[in-house]
Amino acid sequence: MEPKNRFWGWLFGSRSEDEDNEDDLEQVQEEQTAEEEIIPEEPPEPEPVINQLILPWDHPFILLYELWAEHVRDAPLPYLRLENAGVVSDSELEQELHRLRKFITAEALSRWEMIPKETKKPDEDGEELPDNEEAQEPEPVNLDAFPMVYVTSNRLGAWLMIFPPVGEGKELDRGILDAALQKSGVTFGVNTELLERLSDEPNRYFHLYRIAIGQPVVHGEDGYIEDFFERATKQKFVEDEHGRVDYFNLNLVQNVEKGGVICQAVPPKEGVPGRTVLGQEIVCKTGKAAVLPKGRNTEASEDGTKLLAVKSGRVEFSGRSFVVKSVLEINGNVDFSSGNINFVGDVHIHGDVSSGFSIRTIGDVTIDGVVEAAEIEAGGDLIVAKGILGDSRAVLRAHHDIYAQYMENCTVHCRGDLKTDCIVNCDIYCDGEVQVRTGRGTMIGGRIRAARGINAKIVGSKSESVTTVYLGGQPCANYEREFLQKSLDELEAELEKVERQPNSPSKTQRMGKIRLDLSVGRMKLGQFDKELEKIKNKLEEQGGCRLKCDIAYPGLVLNINKETLHLTKETSSVVARLVNGEICVM
Repeated sequence: MEPKNRFWGWLFGSRSEDEDNEDDLEQVQEEQTAEEEIIPEEPPEPEPVINQLILPWDHPFILLYELWAEHVRDAPLPYLRLENAGVVSDSELEQELHRLRKFITAEALSRWEMIPKETKKPDEDGEELPDNEEAQEPEPVNLDAFPMVYVTSNRLGAWLMIFPPVGEGKELDRGILDAALQKSGVTFGVNTELLERLSDEPNRYFHLYRIAIGQPVVHGEDGYIEDFFERATKQKFVEDEHGRVDYFNLNLVQNVEKGGVICQAVPPKEGVPGRTVLGQEIVCKTGKAAVLPKGRNTEASEDGTKLLAVKSGRVEFSGRSFVVKSVLEINGNVDFSSGNINFVGDVHIHGDVSSGFSIRTIGDVTIDGVVEAAEIEAGGDLIVAKGILGDSRAVLRAHHDIYAQYMENCTVHCRGDLKTDCIVNCDIYCDGEVQVRTGRGTMIGGRIRAARGINAKIVGSKSESVTTVYLGGQPCANYEREFLQKSLDELEAELEKVERQPNSPSKTQRMGKIRLDLSVGRMKLGQFDKELEKIKNKLEEQGGCRLKCDIAYPGLVLNINKETLHLTKETSSVVARLVNGEICVM
């Protein structure tokens, strides 16, 4: 082994004989001490570092390090970690380490192949070579310190790793480093302080240094709309200590004065161009300006950043734009002083609605007082703060939700949800859910039809008054279908009657009109049937509808689809629904 030691000593420099003897003595002492000591338990393996490059023991890089470490006292360990600092995202780190591995492998293999190997050497078993075959000394080779510069795939980072000199090769200096950077093209974000001191660093070899970092691009951000009014309003029931709800203040109406700001457009943020370590500019994306959702009775401000109300009214979001709807204010009652009301917009009645009068509007209707035997139709929500005393003649229709403190002796058609404190002897058609949980929370008598279910405190009364409940379907659509079917039956009876009349121009004209009305009516009937089937399937997918109440008294008649249940005893904590074709009360 002596020729080999002389050869690698010539490549990487030799150590003194005294130093070798001291090392041997220390090694013997350490071996003796290790035999006497009890072998401790092996510590748990450290968790792998995700940004560290792991190389196998036979890798050219490791072989070069081992050869160098054999002839350098206290050689620092290799360090191959990508100190990221935001240069590479965590998702791209594994791919970047794979690129780094290929780069280091190519450079290390090239370096390894430059170092000459012994052509002849003793056999591994220690046998002497034949006399005619002597160990051949390799020809001398001198290699300067070699810095390799690795640039990331996004060109935002550059790392430096230096191989030590071989033989009489030149040690690392600033000139070698500058030449390597110039060859790699790295010019921007260079750590000049590191370059100045790197030649004197004890661990300058086989160590990965981040030598340059680029300027990441900052893309512009799109502008957005900042709203000062809610786009979707929802009632918030606030109960007092007695469980009563203030129906005067549901905060469903968003009023705005003329010239008021509805929303404003926040301008986009400008982007900042980036720059790679190679000095190339990275173009940034510019943010897009937000467009004001301008609708009816609104306009943009002079600078185009704010949406203003053209007139006073109620603010609503139509799905694509903000609109301001006019509000008709009635400071007193709806009676002979005001007459019937037909209005395109919202209506706010600060008093009562007297018997015999009507209100029709495409917007919301808000009534601060009591509704008597009147007729009200709202295209939006209907809010009655004090309640309804219908005298079995009041008819209320709303295409959205209905809120009332109480309802007595009236007919109600509600396309949305119905929420109240008390229902007494009412005929109700509700395509949503009937909620009677606030205040007294009682439902007594009448017929209540609900598509999505009923949630109340008390259903029925101790006197066992008949309270009929229908769940499922689409009550409003069913009512309209029944009304349409009744009209068709009347038209068919009239057509049959006209056909028996003598022929005349008036008969022909009348029959043509009746047949046209029948054709249109039958088409509407077919559409009703299709919609009802879709709604039925949707309810089945959602688990069906149910009746939920704290107490149910005898006299309750519950109908779900075609099944009927007559309650014969007082029941608490009722949850009734259709299970396997039967009404189940839990």
